[in-house]
Amino acid sequence: MSTVQIILIAGLLLIIAYIYLRLRSAMVDAIVFILLGLVGTVLVIFPDFTTRIANTIGIGRGADMIFYFSILFFGFVCLKLYARVRKLEQQLTKIIRDIAIFQAEDARTNS
Repeated sequence: MSTVQIILIAGLLLIIAYIYLRLRSAMVDAIVFILLGLVGTVLVIFPDFTTRIANTIGIGRGADMIFYFSILFFGFVCLKLYARVRKLEQQLTKIIRDIAIFQAEDARTNS
């Protein structure tokens, strides 16, 4: 197994642990996005650096490495959006349930 395979598998496991073990918080999310933005900025400013890193971990080109890691990043974003949608659905269900109970109680007291 090559170095990049180990890194990518570890990244996937970290993303899964982050989402399913409820390690997420607004502050951690902000830190992750800021770090990813800073890394992206550095890699754009120094494109030769990406090729050197890629060669070190067993990838031929820096562009390929960026592609592999962008897949991880977009997977993280998709899971983050899924978690947000689930939370909104749960909140909506609670609100609708509370309104239904209130209306039923109101109808019973007015009868």
